[in-house]
Amino acid sequence: MATSANHEFEIAKTEQEWKEILTPEQFQVLRKHGTERPGTSPLDKVYEPGTYVCAACGTPLFAAETKFNSRTGWPSFFAPLEGAIETTTDRSLFMTRVEVHCHKCGGHLGHVFEDGPAPTGQRYCMNGVSLEFIPENPA
Repeated sequence: MATSANHEFEIAKTEQEWKEILTPEQFQVLRKHGTERPGTSPLDKVYEPGTYVCAACGTPLFAAETKFNSRTGWPSFFAPLEGAIETTTDRSLFMTRVEVHCHKCGGHLGHVFEDGPAPTGQRYCMNGVSLEFIPENPA
């Protein structure tokens, strides 16, 4: 099992195994806690019905109906699917933020902030490269 902050994850791979299945940008974000440049993800403008899953392991994370336009340049959601994510405290960049991880593989997805819309007031600001969109009715 993989571990992060003394936590074990159901899906575990070596760094080399992750490098073999992820693009370099996905690896940097999901495994090294990087951040993609704002406005670079095509998923930021996707609003069709469907599910957003972890790009590393395929775990369903967010339902499309919880997505909203935060005008930040990153895909944003007001709530994750139940049990899909975990959070840790991120004290990098001289600030304290809440980091969001995939529950199954521990992949870094983004951060959650308390400036989102109703009904939760939360903004799950996700790196688009850490997600894949599965349409409800694939063409």
